[in-house]
Amino acid sequence: MRCSVVIVDDHAGFRARARALLAAAGYEVVGEAGDGESGVRAARELRPEVVLLDVQLPDITGFEVARRIGGDADPPAIILISSRDAADYGGRIGRSGARGFIGKAELSAGALEAVLRGSGR
Repeated sequence: MRCSVVIVDDHAGFRARARALLAAAGYEVVGEAGDGESGVRAARELRPEVVLLDVQLPDITGFEVARRIGGDADPPAIILISSRDAADYGGRIGRSGARGFIGKAELSAGALEAVLRGSGR
């Protein structure tokens, strides 16, 4: 399954690791953004099938990014990521409109595919 992905995370090192991991699994990383506003622009301009979106960004939260792009016509699948546990966000993940959540330490092609299929978190 080769689909296009935009990675939105404020840590360049994590973006590089995620890009390498996803590319090795056959995903096409079409763009990256280091903050929420740039992430909204990248998602709207590049129209990826998936947005891998950090919850904690320096300008606006990943929840706000998800709200903005999730309301667009034909939005991408949004997968929230964080170095914190999903439980730390309470019900916000479920209300965000995101397809699911993956902890950064657990990010793998298999975890992403499980969330995209609806059998993940």
